[in-house]
Amino acid sequence: MAESAAIRVELGERSYEVAVGSGNMETAASLVHRLNPEARVAVVTDENVGELYGESLLAALDAAGHEAGMVMMDAGEESKSVHALAELWDSFAGMGLDRKGIVAALGGGVVGDAAGFAAGTYMRGVDYIQVPTTVLAQVDSSVGGKVAINIPAGKNMAGLFYQPKGVIADVLTLRTLPQREVKAGLAEVVKYGIIWDADFLGYLEENAEAILALEPEAAAKVVRRSVEIKAEVVGNDETEQGLRRILNFGHTLGHALENAAGYGTYLHGEAVAWGMAVAVRLSSELGMLAYEDAERITGLLSKLCGIPTPAGIDAGAIVEGTRRDKKAMAGRVNYVLAEGAGRVVVRNDIDEALVRKAVEGHVSRG
Repeated sequence: MAESAAIRVELGERSYEVAVGSGNMETAASLVHRLNPEARVAVVTDENVGELYGESLLAALDAAGHEAGMVMMDAGEESKSVHALAELWDSFAGMGLDRKGIVAALGGGVVGDAAGFAAGTYMRGVDYIQVPTTVLAQVDSSVGGKVAINIPAGKNMAGLFYQPKGVIADVLTLRTLPQREVKAGLAEVVKYGIIWDADFLGYLEENAEAILALEPEAAAKVVRRSVEIKAEVVGNDETEQGLRRILNFGHTLGHALENAAGYGTYLHGEAVAWGMAVAVRLSSELGMLAYEDAERITGLLSKLCGIPTPAGIDAGAIVEGTRRDKKAMAGRVNYVLAEGAGRVVVRNDIDEALVRKAVEGHVSRG
C-alpha cells in the first residue's frame, strides 16, 4: 500500500501540496481527477522515464476516466530549448488539449522545467502537476514554480514563475536511477543543510551511506525535509525578491560552468556541487566561514555528491558567464556565500579577482 506525507506550499490561492511517499506515484491520477474530472491530460516525459512509468500512469488516468496521451521528449538538458518548447505546444494542440486540460510532467528536472513552461504559456496557461522521478526533481525543481528553458546566452534565461497544482514524489522511482544521477541530485539536498538547517546537515553526515543506497527510510526523510525547507522559503518569497535568493547557493557559478563547458557535459547537480565548493572556498578566503566549517562542508559534498574538476575550461570564461546570470542586477553579480552550517548571506560586492582565484582552485589546467 502506498504511504504518503503531504507538505503544503503556502501561496494563498496558488497553494498546493507535495505528497512524498513510497509507492504513491499512481495517485497522480487521483490528483488530476480532483482538479477536473473531465480534463484531457498530456503526460510529458522523456524516453527513459516513459519506458519505465509512462504506461502505468496512462493506465491510472484511463481508470479514473481521463482521456490521456503521452508526449515524449528527448532525454537531456538539450531538450530545454526553444525548439523543444514549440514541439510541446504543437503536441498539446494536436491531441486537442484545451484550456481545461492538464499537463502532467513525469520525469526529472528537464521534463519538469520544459513541461511547466509549456503549460504556463499554452493558451495563456493550463494547469499542470509535477510527478518527479529523480532526486534533484523531487527535492528541488518540482517545487516552487520556477519553470524555464535555456538559450545560447545562458541557462534558464527564458522562463516564468508558474506554480503546479500539486506534486507527487514517489521515492521508489529513485531506485531506477544511475548512481551518477543520485549523487548529482544530492547536491541540492546538501545545499538545504548549508543554507537553512545545521541539524539536517548533521543528519546527512551521519547517514551518508544509507542515503547513497537510497534506503527507503533515509530517502523519504531526505526528500521530505528538503521539500519542507524549500516550501518555507518559497512561501515567504515566491518571486525571488529577497529570501528565496538563498536557494541559489552554488547556482550562479554552477550555471556559468554548465554554459562554459557546453550543456550536457555536466549534470546540473554536478555543476551545482562544483559551484558550492567554489562558493565555500570564496567564503573562507573572505573570512566569512571558518576553516573547519569549510572543510566539513567540502568533505560532505565530496562524499555524497562528488565534486568535478573541470579540465580545459578557462576560469575567465566561467567568471564571464556569471555576469550574464539572470539574477545579476545593475551589472552586479549576486553571490550566495556561507557564514556557517545553516547560515548564508547574499552579497553583490565581491571583487571579481577573488572570484576568479576561487574558481581557479577548482579547475584543472590540463
